[in-house]
Amino acid sequence: MAWIPQAEEQHSSQPLREETSTVTPESEMQLVVHPHVSLEEPKPQKKPSKSIKLFRRFRLVFRAFPVITPGCKMPIHPRKSHEDHIRGGIRMTGTLFGYRKARANLAIQESSRCLPMLVLELAIPTAKLLQEMGTGLARIALECEKHAAEKAKRLIDEPVWIMFWNGRKVGYSVRRDPTENDLNVMQLLHAVSIGAGVLPTDTAGSPDGELAYTRTHIERVVVSKDSETFYMMNPDGKSGPELSIFLIRI
Repeated sequence: MAWIPQAEEQHSSQPLREETSTVTPESEMQLVVHPHVSLEEPKPQKKPSKSIKLFRRFRLVFRAFPVITPGCKMPIHPRKSHEDHIRGGIRMTGTLFGYRKARANLAIQESSRCLPMLVLELAIPTAKLLQEMGTGLARIALECEKHAAEKAKRLIDEPVWIMFWNGRKVGYSVRRDPTENDLNVMQLLHAVSIGAGVLPTDTAGSPDGELAYTRTHIERVVVSKDSETFYMMNPDGKSGPELSIFLIRI
C-alpha cells in the first residue's frame, strides 16, 4: 500500500515546567498519511439505570465513613475480577503518542477500531512521560472548575484542565477534537491492541525526535458526574495499572 507524505512543517517542543505554563497548540505531526480512515463511530452512551444510580449513591455514602485501621496488618490484594480487569471498570483502548521532545497526547477509544472518544494534549513531553512510566506507578490528576451558570456537560467534554504529575503541578492539558494526524495514528494502529514502538513519519531528523507510542487496555471507572478514573493496565496483567489518570471537577 502506498503512503502519501504530507508537506513538512515546523515543530516546536513544549518543555516541562515546574508550576504553570500557557496553553499552546500541539506540535504538528507529519505522518505518512493513510489513504483511508476506516475507524468506526463509537457507540452512543446509555444512561445509567436506576439500580446503577442507587449503587453509586450508596458507594459515595459508604466512602464518607471513617477508615478503621485494624491492629494486625494483612496483605491487601487489588480489587480485580480477573487478572487484568478492575472491578466496576469498562475496558477501552488507550494510546499515548507524540514526538519524544514534544507534548504527549492521550487518545481513548472504545476499541482499537473506533474513532477516539477523547483526545487530550498533556502538559509533559512524551519522552519524560514514557521514561517515568517505566520506573514505576505513575499518576496524572486533571482538575477543572465547575461553572454553575453553564449547563452541565460530560466530564470528558471539559476543554481545559490543570495537570498534576505525581502530585506536582506541571501546567495545563487541553481536550481537542481528533485532528487528521491523530486519526492517521489511530488508523496505523487499528490492528494493534497492545504494543509500543515508533511510527513512520516523513520528517527525518525532526528536532522533536521520533514519533513514539504505547498502547494497551484502559479501565474506565465512573465514580460520579464530576469524577472519573482511567487505569492504563500493564500488558502482563499482574502488576496492576501502569498509569492512573484522575479526572476531577471541583
